[in-house]
Amino acid sequence: MTNFDSPVTPTPDPLPPPAAADAGAAPPPHGRSGRRWAIAAVAALALALLTFPMLTSNPGDVTHVADINLPENAVCSGEGAANYDFTLTGPDGDTVSLADYKGQVVLLNFWGTWCPPCRVEVPAFVEVQEAYRDRGFVIVGVAVEDTAEAVRAFASEMRINYPLAMTQDDIEHAYGPIYGLPLSYVIARDGSICRKHFGELTKERVEKEIAGLL
Repeated sequence: MTNFDSPVTPTPDPLPPPAAADAGAAPPPHGRSGRRWAIAAVAALALALLTFPMLTSNPGDVTHVADINLPENAVCSGEGAANYDFTLTGPDGDTVSLADYKGQVVLLNFWGTWCPPCRVEVPAFVEVQEAYRDRGFVIVGVAVEDTAEAVRAFASEMRINYPLAMTQDDIEHAYGPIYGLPLSYVIARDGSICRKHFGELTKERVEKEIAGLL
């Protein structure tokens, strides 16, 4: 899956439609499949746009969005600020407050058990969380268009070791719009939003991005 990252407003990558999810994916709960298809359709349209180059003021200077990469050990550009004013409900009914993670380096990940690339990146997240938790790093996973039952089952299966919460409209409005999943934000200790990602993240990618923030 193509991964395009930007500190400001990236173009989203495609999300495979729910019907094409792998065999282990939870079936779409009644009443939710429509929005899932909408997310997938908009993301697929965005992929078509990604196939065209972005033209600059110089006729010979052409940049493809897929060629834009983060340099090694990059530090936060400080563009944008995270909104911590959200208290969400976890899949077990517990309270998850983003304010509890102020002062830490946060990877805020919007995902879904029904989203194949979201499922693929979870093992990498588990490894990174285990390796860097003692250095002030935390991943917060926010499940979109999902059920608490499906999230609990998947978290148990994958031995997820970072906090999970169910989404709500206000946090989606603050960090969205959510055109495709997974969608992730890298947030510095001072609350600056350093990067916004559409698409699957690898362990190496996350480690590269947080190296200059810890």
